[in-house]
Amino acid sequence: MDKFIVYVDDAAHAQQLIAPLAASRPAGKSHWVLVACAPRMTHRVSKWISHSARESWRTKWADKLFAQLIPGAGLPPSQVTTVLAKIPLAELTEQLQVQAHSASGHPATVLDARKPRLANEAPAVTDNRPEGPQALSRWPQVLGSVLTGCSTLWALALD
Repeated sequence: MDKFIVYVDDAAHAQQLIAPLAASRPAGKSHWVLVACAPRMTHRVSKWISHSARESWRTKWADKLFAQLIPGAGLPPSQVTTVLAKIPLAELTEQLQVQAHSASGHPATVLDARKPRLANEAPAVTDNRPEGPQALSRWPQVLGSVLTGCSTLWALALD
């Protein structure tokens, strides 16, 4: 039996990656370990919320994620084990690999189906240079840097 360890944080993104893989496998020949990677809470939020409330929120978040992901990816619920990541992923992967190796005799396949963060935050890269007001908006920054450099050199020259 093939075992897959899949790290997820967004149901829609993970479904796109898992569904084709699940469809290509014969029924009953694979076991899926879905590991929910809950989003981090900021320091400002976490200092106002108790540890038990934070863990309760993480559990509810993971249950909601699994409820969307398992039927949407076409995974049979009897062949799915759900885990909420509470320790670093490297340690968790090692523990899950040991369990998989002891159960089936070979290591599990690890799939990172988490939504990439940088793709959402990075602006689109284009070859064209900006024209009009966009091109002029950089001049105050450039001019400020040049004037700061000149004033530093002037101060050094006077010493």
